[in-house]
Amino acid sequence: MSEVAGGPGQGLRTLLAEIDPQWLGGIDPALLAAGRESRLGRQVMLRCLEQAPAAALFAPSPEPAVDRTAAAWPRERLEAFLRNLGVLAFAPAIRAEIGREPVRRLKDTLGKRYLLALDRQMWDGQVPPTLLARLQARLSDAVGGPDPAAVLRAMFARQGRAELRHWAATHEPALGDWVLLLHPGDPDARAHLPAGAVARLHAHHTAPAGGGGN
Repeated sequence: MSEVAGGPGQGLRTLLAEIDPQWLGGIDPALLAAGRESRLGRQVMLRCLEQAPAAALFAPSPEPAVDRTAAAWPRERLEAFLRNLGVLAFAPAIRAEIGREPVRRLKDTLGKRYLLALDRQMWDGQVPPTLLARLQARLSDAVGGPDPAAVLRAMFARQGRAELRHWAATHEPALGDWVLLLHPGDPDARAHLPAGAVARLHAHHTAPAGGGGN
């Protein structure tokens, strides 16, 4: 992975602009903005990326995977997909919540995504009792906190990243690498959605009309 005479491709330029600093080997974030604007700075960043666990994203043939992935998954579209995945992963706990105030807070935060959590055609929500209890406890802590909207959004986004990376490892590895590099590492996050549920939501977000950006 190297910078050619005309500079890196669009996908790499996007990645260098949006990558989480963690993956650049400890480069001072304050230096990144300047580094992106110079050929030498970009070369240093690209060398750092050679150590990242993202072989699928940097596959060169026939069209660079990073270019395809960046074009298909700009940040706004990706984040919407991740939030929806996280909401779907918490669907068993959301469906089980019947308290008036917690439900109100969930609806206020989720908007139309609340209906996604109730959509049994997307996922029936069957999980072991121990997992359901953990999801309910996490949801209850988030809803009952002083800033439930912010905590819920962060929780769903984190869970969505775990779900997508787990699914993408065997279904769309370059997308999994893209998610990895745009966010901090999170080795403690665990996925539990069945592959079929993730695939259905993925298809919704990649539909020609650009569904899922709600």
